[in-house]
Amino acid sequence: MVQTPIKSKSLDIEALQAKYVDKSPMQILEFALEQFDNISLSFSGAEDVVLIDMATKIKSDIQVFTIDTGRLHKETYQFLDQVREKYKIDLEVLFPDTEKVETLVREKGLFSFYKDGHKECCAIRKVDSLRRKLATAEAWITGQRKDQSPDTRASIPVIQADTAFSTADNQLIKFNPLASWSSAQVWKYIRFNKVPYNSLHQQGFISIGCEPCTMAVLPSQHEREGRWWWENSADKECGFHSINSKPGT
Repeated sequence: MVQTPIKSKSLDIEALQAKYVDKSPMQILEFALEQFDNISLSFSGAEDVVLIDMATKIKSDIQVFTIDTGRLHKETYQFLDQVREKYKIDLEVLFPDTEKVETLVREKGLFSFYKDGHKECCAIRKVDSLRRKLATAEAWITGQRKDQSPDTRASIPVIQADTAFSTADNQLIKFNPLASWSSAQVWKYIRFNKVPYNSLHQQGFISIGCEPCTMAVLPSQHEREGRWWWENSADKECGFHSINSKPGT
């Protein structure tokens, strides 16, 4: 059944960003969950589980979704179930369009991204699913941090209008409560609160995506160097946060 897009509430985004820029992640989450009923938390990595842990302390019935591209590590699938069971959440798993995946594989094989770049495969396996999900949402919550990628995330605000996924009928609001946190702060929270994490982190993986496009990094390497390592640093986004790469946003 096709759902009708919901118009978001009229908010002064710039004023809210200024008000909440120095607030704690918990305070930002409290505002987001109180302001919107139709709001979902995007889940894939360690930062997202920190947010799930925080959010369930505010509201028990939070909406959480994840995207199964069909190319994830087995450890990631185990991680998804661990989080589902610990927090008793109704985790919504989104899948790519079968026909589009079959066409891509038939025409270009299973590893075309090593030659053509990852954008086409990510668009089909990840971004299309996200767009379908966000088409009926008022707002979403992500685990982005400024220090994750100096080239694309250094200036992300804690609250923004998501022009990449907004429609003519709906201004989508995007919350990035951990924008100003460091990786050290994330892992301190995980250890102190006994938050589950992907076991691949114990094998040198920091930023974890699809299995063919993720590798462990050395201690001296930046975490995003393990993603799409054959491309330059300015391209290390799958399309979820393409707004970050647009000047003036």
